[in-house]
Amino acid sequence: MYLTHLKMTAVLMSVLLLSSCALMTKPPVEVEIKTVPIKIKITQPVLPRPIDMKDPQWYVVSEKNLDEFLGRIKKESGGQLVFFAMSPGDYELMAFNLQEIKRYVKELKEVVVYYKTVTTVEEETNGTPEPENP
Repeated sequence: MYLTHLKMTAVLMSVLLLSSCALMTKPPVEVEIKTVPIKIKITQPVLPRPIDMKDPQWYVVSEKNLDEFLGRIKKESGGQLVFFAMSPGDYELMAFNLQEIKRYVKELKEVVVYYKTVTTVEEETNGTPEPENP
């Protein structure tokens, strides 16, 4: 009888020990999820300095002014004479290419300015500073 009492006590104790945590549990706390937009300050790159192009000296040489041109160039350049020749059609192609470069750079600058204005955070709205992130 003592042994059955002991077994019964051991079973009751083990049941109490195993179920004690389950009897005192609190219901889980409900988690509230909030989505808040975070404004990120994006560092804007410094625009490169403008192009500083030098104006070359262009000479228009024809059969009528060739001798005068040769004398002037020999006097100005110390006797060295070098010719770079271009046909009128090639000159038009060069002018077209330069216009294309200008157009491309202008459009690229507009893209950079667009992204700079889109990603810049405005400091003030209606005279009141924007609230910081909560």
